[in-house]
Amino acid sequence: MRPKAATLPTPGAGGIEISCLDWPAAWLTPDGIIRSLNDAMRNALGADASPGRNVATCFRDADAAKLLLALSRLMDNKPSSIEVSTSKADQKHFIAGLSQANFNGSSDGAVLLQLTDITDLRRRLDEVTMRESRWNYALVGSTSGVWDQRSSGDYYYSDVWREIRGLGPDDAFPPTMEAWLELVHPQDRERVLHCIERQNAGDPDYSVFQYREMHKQGHYVWIECRGACVERDADGNPARIIGTDTDITARKQQEEWLEGLSRRLKLAIDISGIGIFETDFEAGISEWDEGMRRIFEVENDCEVQIGGFWESKLHPEDRARTLAYVAGKIAEMKPFTDNYRIIARDGSTRYIRSNSLPFMDHDGRLKMIGVNWDVTEDQRLRQELEQQKTLAEARNAELERTRLEAEHSAMHDYLTGLPNRRYLEMKLEEWRDSKGELGTGIAVLHIDLDRFKQINDTLGHGAGDAMLTLAAKILRDNIRVTDFAARIGGDEFVVLIDHDGATPALATVASRIIAQMRQPAWYNGHECRFGASIGIAHSLTRDIDPKQLLQNADIALYKAKYLGRNRYEFYVPASRTLLADSNRLSSELLRALENDEIFPQYQLQFDARTRNVVGAECLARWRHPTRGILGPDKFLTIAEEYGVLAQIDGLILEKALIDQTAWRAEGIAPPKISVNVSARRLTDPDLARGLSDLDIKPGTVSFELLESVFLDRQDAAVMSNLDMLRRLAIDIEIDDFGTGHASIVGLLNLKPTTLKIDRQLIEHVPDSQEQRILVKSIIQIARSLGIKVTAEGVETEEHARILSRLGCDVLQGYGLARPKSFEDVTQMLKDKKSAQA
Repeated sequence: MRPKAATLPTPGAGGIEISCLDWPAAWLTPDGIIRSLNDAMRNALGADASPGRNVATCFRDADAAKLLLALSRLMDNKPSSIEVSTSKADQKHFIAGLSQANFNGSSDGAVLLQLTDITDLRRRLDEVTMRESRWNYALVGSTSGVWDQRSSGDYYYSDVWREIRGLGPDDAFPPTMEAWLELVHPQDRERVLHCIERQNAGDPDYSVFQYREMHKQGHYVWIECRGACVERDADGNPARIIGTDTDITARKQQEEWLEGLSRRLKLAIDISGIGIFETDFEAGISEWDEGMRRIFEVENDCEVQIGGFWESKLHPEDRARTLAYVAGKIAEMKPFTDNYRIIARDGSTRYIRSNSLPFMDHDGRLKMIGVNWDVTEDQRLRQELEQQKTLAEARNAELERTRLEAEHSAMHDYLTGLPNRRYLEMKLEEWRDSKGELGTGIAVLHIDLDRFKQINDTLGHGAGDAMLTLAAKILRDNIRVTDFAARIGGDEFVVLIDHDGATPALATVASRIIAQMRQPAWYNGHECRFGASIGIAHSLTRDIDPKQLLQNADIALYKAKYLGRNRYEFYVPASRTLLADSNRLSSELLRALENDEIFPQYQLQFDARTRNVVGAECLARWRHPTRGILGPDKFLTIAEEYGVLAQIDGLILEKALIDQTAWRAEGIAPPKISVNVSARRLTDPDLARGLSDLDIKPGTVSFELLESVFLDRQDAAVMSNLDMLRRLAIDIEIDDFGTGHASIVGLLNLKPTTLKIDRQLIEHVPDSQEQRILVKSIIQIARSLGIKVTAEGVETEEHARILSRLGCDVLQGYGLARPKSFEDVTQMLKDKKSAQA
């Protein structure tokens, strides 16, 4: 649009009179200074527009630049019209027209600015654009491909539609119905033709149908087609049909999996020995299957009445409690589990476990379904586990009460009772304003607990809280009353100390704190060891920003952790370079994942008796563009810090499966490959979905978990994923066994296939009787639980000979094979195959 045309008075001695114009107009200097303007311009631009001010200041920065550029071009006799918007909250939009003319009869290059208000038009255009983009995003987000077919022969297929079939933008599609039907699965063709016919006829029962179509890569994909005729010609024939296609292959695979699961569940019920019942409280009877009748010793032709037979079988000491408990749960309409005893025909006591679910059926009748099974033989173990559960619940309840009681002020940490970050910031502001108890000189000690995350992940948050409380006590015990300690989040603390310039005194305090935090602590029978890294920054004057002082202490802390942890470091300007190097390495690691620089190497594993290859451990390596091949010690810590460790685990698994396929094609594949799995990946709720998409042959892959991952902790997500691994026939191995705090109960809960004894326990086996006894004990425990044993760190032939004699199943170490690339390992496997031929 352009500004309104108008018949202006002929310029003369008085120039063009703009006050009589109905639309906004103003006279400007060539550089945009307002000389004069009419009332319409003042109303349009507001108080910011006045003689003597630059008109560009009335508009958004970007539009101001456009306007000034147009003014400069106008001096080259190039009139222009541009769209501009004001910078105010009630933003207005205009078409600005610029032209040269005389001003008051002068010839000094005056500029006439005219505005046309397009605010309402712009709003309507934005709304149309937003509606269009919303529909486009909705279609893209739904992963549905759009198609539009017209009787004129014009066809449209969206990019997603093509992606479903593996087609690129330039790939041709079959030109005829007959040619397209060749791509439809032979079993679906007749039905597809019928569905299309009914869909074109407008039959609502056929607006959606499913079929299989050949993908460009040669496999079939399941497609759910939704369509409708939206236009018909004069004879009532379809003229335009529009719809969407959705790839439902994954859903179909899930349905097939569920069908298989249902069959396996039926088989499991048949062989598990459980009994199933359904009770109708209104009818007063309970339907029992053969399993229930076998457990309770009742004939198949006997009807089970409520209030009769089952109640009579209950142990006298359990009857009142059990009946009251069941009645209460039925009243609450909640699923429940119960354990009780019954008296058998021969007078013996049997222990029964039941899971029951009361519910209302569609007719409003109260019913209950459930299962019972005889757990007499498992009772002793069950009681032990129940006691542990009770103790854990009691501990959690106590921790919660402690937390609520400790949360006495918004200025204190609920757990430790120390001041929190907010209190710390207030304290520093007081120091800068010469208030409070701290003197002119101040030292900041930034403290971070070492190995706290491992304790938290293995023993649970209860142990972590206990260690934090202990750390807070140590800090209180090692500072003066005038000093200040705060917990600022997680496992980080800050201490403020009056400082007189004596850095040795600060070093003494830091050393004492580190020494005390390194002492072992006990939690529920488990020995917990953690430490502390400390960064120190100080100032003798108040002319430094407290935030800068905290940042300096944080940089010094990073240096302390980088140099090995369990130490303190004073801030020096050079420390910033170390931090920058670490940040650079983290950025390079993220780019490495994008550039496919992470790859696996393999260390072969050997049968302890025959020395045949029985497996290969996949080890992550980084092919750095300038630093060469980097081992995991150079990047796994950063990977964990930046949350990409699980991604690296998944990437190594995928590449290892590709290599395994290549070995299998040459007939040299090791029986099994093992890959490391981080604790974070083991808690990923999407782990099952990701693994189900991979071609993992049952029994050929094992996951290595650090001993510290499971440590008796009943994490629901972890246990669910472990159950899923077993269903996929993926073995579970415990890595670095013997360095953590695993218990026999932990092993029973996890049910691993293999323990890998840590190299620290293997190193001195040849010359230490105690080490041999310890390793032998671990092997015997594993044997009793049906678990295989792998020894890591086998460096010499003597290692191998002794470990074989002690009963190890598998050996791994530099003395047998070093980690090597895929190509090198391939050659080793070929050589071994040739030697055995």
